Amino acid sequence: MNITRILLPVDGSRLSDAAADMAIDMAGTGATVILLTVRRTVPTGLGQPNATELLEYLNQGAEQVMTHYRAKLTNANVDFLELVIGGDVAEVISNVAENEKCDIIVMGSKGKSDLEGLFLGSVTHKVLQTTTKPVLVVK
Repeated sequence: MNITRILLPVDGSRLSDAAADMAIDMAGTGATVILLTVRRTVPTGLGQPNATELLEYLNQGAEQVMTHYRAKLTNANVDFLELVIGGDVAEVISNVAENEKCDIIVMGSKGKSDLEGLFLGSVTHKVLQTTTKPVLVVK
C-alpha cells in the first residue's frame, strides 16, 4: 500500500498524541498529513450576538488543539494541511477521509470522552463502521 495522504483527527488527548506520533512515522518525507479537529456546531436558533460569540469560543478551543499538533508536524518536517470543521465528529472524519482522498485514517482508540465507550471510544467505533478507508487505531 502506497500511502500518500494520512488523515489525523485530533482532540488534544493523550491517545491523539500517540496517533500523531504514529502518523509522523508513517508519513516520513513522502506523505501529506491532513490534520483535522472537529468542533461542536453552533445551534441555528441561538441568535446574535450569542451565535457569533459561541463560534469564536469554539474556534479558539480548536486553535488551541491545533497549535500543539501543528508544532509536532512542523518539527518533524512533515507536509500537512489543517482543517477545523464543525459537526458530528465521526461523520466529519469519515467525510473528510473520502473528500480528501486519504489512504488511511490514524486515530486514537479513545478521545477526551473516554467514558462514552467501554473498550473502544464511541467516535472510533462509529468511524470504523462508516468509513470505507483503512483505519489504524492507536492506543
